[in-house]
Amino acid sequence: MIALTGLFLAAFLAATLVPAQSEAVLTGLLLAGSHPVGVLLAVATAGNVLGAVVNWGLGRFLTRFAGHPRFPFSTTQVARAQASYARWGWASLFGSWLPIIGDPLTLAAGAMREPLWRFLIVVTVAKGGRYLALAGAALAWH
Repeated sequence: MIALTGLFLAAFLAATLVPAQSEAVLTGLLLAGSHPVGVLLAVATAGNVLGAVVNWGLGRFLTRFAGHPRFPFSTTQVARAQASYARWGWASLFGSWLPIIGDPLTLAAGAMREPLWRFLIVVTVAKGGRYLALAGAALAWH
C-alpha cells in the first residue's frame, strides 16, 4: 500500500508545476513485480490526471489576477498561452503528457474555460497512454 501511495503522489506532483519523476517510480514498481500491472497503471494515471485537474482549476481561477504585480506570469505570457491554446483548442490536450509543455497546457485549458468533462477524457487518454507505453517498454526490455 505504501508503494501505491508513493506512486500516486509522484504521479500527482509530476502533473503539477512541481518537478517530479513518476516514470521512474512506475518503472521501478513494474520491474519489482510486486503489484499487478493494471493496478500500477490505474494508480499512476489517476494521480497524474488529478494533478492535471488541479492545474485546470488553477488556470480557471487564477487568470482573473493576471496583470497583478505578484502574479507569477506576465500578461504577455498569459496572452501567448491563451492564443496558443485557442489556435489548437482541446486537441492540444493530447500533448498534456509531454514534458515541459504538458503542464502549462492543462493550466491554459482551465484559463480558456475548457469543459471539465472533455478535459478529463482527453487528458486521461493522453496520460494513461503514456504510462501504458512506458509499461510496455519497461516490461519488454526486462
